[in-house]
Amino acid sequence: MKGKEAEELACQHLRAQGMRIVARNWRWRGGEVDIVARDGEALVFVEVKARRDDLHGAPEEAVTPGKREKLWRTALAFLGGRAEIPVRFDVVAVGPGGVRHIRDAFREEDVRPGP
Repeated sequence: MKGKEAEELACQHLRAQGMRIVARNWRWRGGEVDIVARDGEALVFVEVKARRDDLHGAPEEAVTPGKREKLWRTALAFLGGRAEIPVRFDVVAVGPGGVRHIRDAFREEDVRPGP
């Protein structure tokens, strides 16, 4: 499955959960976030990972500490200093077993930003 297909499935899933898609493939010089969604008061930064099979592990295992830090920095850039908005980091894993939504896949305090 290609990235665009996985992202579309993820968006469909998130909408079915009552979330509103705010942005897709939002980029800045330091990274990209696949989906930004609104879930009630929270702004949710979603990383989508897809696998055709489980031979190389579950899709969510590809969200490494380095990727988490990049997502965190990208979220800060997206927020533009509006830190009062509650945020959450989710992962949507698309694989042979279907779509799995991991809410609160990691928290800001789990990220160890570099210098």
